[in-house]
Amino acid sequence: MGYVERISSDKFERWPGKASMLRRLDFELTERCNNNCIHCSINLPADDPSALERELSAGEVRRMLTEVAALGGMEARFTGGEPLLREDFEELYLFARRLGLKVMIFTNGRLIDRRLADLFAKIPPLIPIEITVYGMHSDSYEDVTRVKGSFAQFRRGLELLRQRNVPFAIKTALLPPNREEIDELESFAAEIPWMDAPPQRVVFLEKRCRRDDPEKDRRIEAMRLSPEEALAVITRRADRYRKEMYEFCGKFLGPPGDRLFPCGAGHGGSVDAYGRLEPCLGLRAPELTYDLRNGSLKEAVLDFFPRVRVMRASNAEYLRRCARCFLKSLCDQCPARSWNETGALDRPLEFQCSLTHLQAQWLGLLRPGEHGWEIEDWPSRIGHIPRENPSCRL
Repeated sequence: MGYVERISSDKFERWPGKASMLRRLDFELTERCNNNCIHCSINLPADDPSALERELSAGEVRRMLTEVAALGGMEARFTGGEPLLREDFEELYLFARRLGLKVMIFTNGRLIDRRLADLFAKIPPLIPIEITVYGMHSDSYEDVTRVKGSFAQFRRGLELLRQRNVPFAIKTALLPPNREEIDELESFAAEIPWMDAPPQRVVFLEKRCRRDDPEKDRRIEAMRLSPEEALAVITRRADRYRKEMYEFCGKFLGPPGDRLFPCGAGHGGSVDAYGRLEPCLGLRAPELTYDLRNGSLKEAVLDFFPRVRVMRASNAEYLRRCARCFLKSLCDQCPARSWNETGALDRPLEFQCSLTHLQAQWLGLLRPGEHGWEIEDWPSRIGHIPRENPSCRL
């Protein structure tokens, strides 16, 4: 009845005797978008002629998807811009599914029509579709997207998926037009059958990842919450947050040293709309770019990614602070955000540092005035994070 047969993976090895060389590959199918969001770090107009001319062809994307499967990858992520703008989206989606790849789709949902909803119902992506909500009402939503009628199209897309029982999840970015709608959004998310947690929220708005528009970067920066405001959002469900952090801190806190990429970067990667392979979706530093149009994914996995994984920080302030800070895993500073903000891979980000230290004080890991890179007894402090009583502090 379709292209896919579901088989339990615990019955056999997909690649006998060989470990997968690649976990997942992200495909930024286009930088173009049918929204013009006030905070967006990447979007180009939907009909941008230069982007249309330079984007990967369907054949190039198919070749790269074939390489993902050949290297043992199990998943591809389609994002943008707005990936559904590609006229060949359906072709690429079916090709990936025929290869046996799970497909993760990041979309604003506006272009989900009956045909696409039927396709996702018949040949499911096997991962819930992720849809960004910019507001719970037409005025707040369209104050963000700056496109008249976009709210109705977004709600129609959600309803088409819901009618066909196609799993989806929602997420949001906290912006001036929608900041007062958090409770309403969470109530809405609780009614979605495939969501067992509140929606993910972008609290730290990122600048343009191509560092190509200083004026828009200034507007994005002006819309950011203060560290204190961000902490109030993060801890608004105090008991849930405390429980999650108790488990997280016990597993992941500790000084990272000078290694730049202790994360998953270099185990997977992201291909932008023009064939440039980068270590992760958010990092567009030219010095960390591999031309996949004129190379192979296997070569990148064997040569490019290993070089990324062993890169070391050299910035003196980073080495003094971040490399020695036991809170580093709690902090959203990373090479991608550092490059977007400063043009360097290894500079501390003061907003993130301030927010992380406020979180640590709230959790009882630090006293006011202390810094994470100065603490030597951090293992014992982690062991004393209170599970439930917020008044329990060091």
